[in-house]
Amino acid sequence: MRVIQFREALREAMVEEMRRDANILLMGEEVAEYNGAYKVSQGMLDEFGEKRVIDTPIAELGFAGIGVGAAMNGLRPIVEFMTFNFSLVAIDQVINAAAKIYQMSGGQFNIPMVFRGPTGSAGQLAAQHSQAFESWYANCPGLKVVVPSNPYDAKGLLKSAILDNDPVIFMESEQMYGDKGEVPEEEYYIPLGKADIKKAGSDVTIVSFGKIMKVALGAAEELEKEGISAEVIDLRTVRPIDYATVIESVKKTNRLVVVEEAWPLASISSEIAYMVQRNAFDYLDAPVKRVTTADTPLGYAPTLVQAFLPSQEKVIRTVKEVLYK
Repeated sequence: MRVIQFREALREAMVEEMRRDANILLMGEEVAEYNGAYKVSQGMLDEFGEKRVIDTPIAELGFAGIGVGAAMNGLRPIVEFMTFNFSLVAIDQVINAAAKIYQMSGGQFNIPMVFRGPTGSAGQLAAQHSQAFESWYANCPGLKVVVPSNPYDAKGLLKSAILDNDPVIFMESEQMYGDKGEVPEEEYYIPLGKADIKKAGSDVTIVSFGKIMKVALGAAEELEKEGISAEVIDLRTVRPIDYATVIESVKKTNRLVVVEEAWPLASISSEIAYMVQRNAFDYLDAPVKRVTTADTPLGYAPTLVQAFLPSQEKVIRTVKEVLYK
């Protein structure tokens, strides 16, 4: 099977669907003439033209609103935020318009659109450019929230998101765009709302999503060397969450560690811990533990970045806590 970059997988997903449906368009800052801030949309202007690959002003509230209006009128926009940190400027259109118009119109208007771009920390970018808002958007009914961890999943999930008749928040990572992985040349789709067991195991369940899956899988490999068998689940979608896959795994392993790049209060890990104790309490041999970012804005210094983020060492330590304490 061929190996391509994460950015190429995203591009292929958009190009394939745009070739199929002339109502699909891409809009955002630098997506056209510059070929995308992260070169995700490279070459798309040449193929589809300026009416379907549209450079916008630096005005997230404005172009997010244009996207919602376009979706109400039969188009299927893909709105790229250069980073989801900038989506806060547009959040009124995302939360109060895109997520609610279907209900408020009595089902007269679907909003078939995708908001996509990078989330979370990307190194030394300091407090305003290093935030993970997955749980913020997942908190809102009317939205679906997807956070892929590898090129294969990214392509299949984005194709499904583009075809979905509801607004989808599709969150990537600047640090994953160059990641390489196997992606088949034949067409495929991955359904939204279905988790994937990336590694089978018997002693403990580790749940994660997005780029932190690399931390979770790396920790599992190290634990395997010590005779500890960890089952690693990639949620892939954090609204809706595939609770059933997580709960069935916990019933087998009897222990759970959730790893995510987000502040701890009201996080995805909080929700998973609640649902597991509600549905698999009698199977737990230890309290559910989680590894999140530090409960503080991210500093600039590399030592602060390292201390802030989840790491393999933190995950390994936490797994041993649920196993031995």
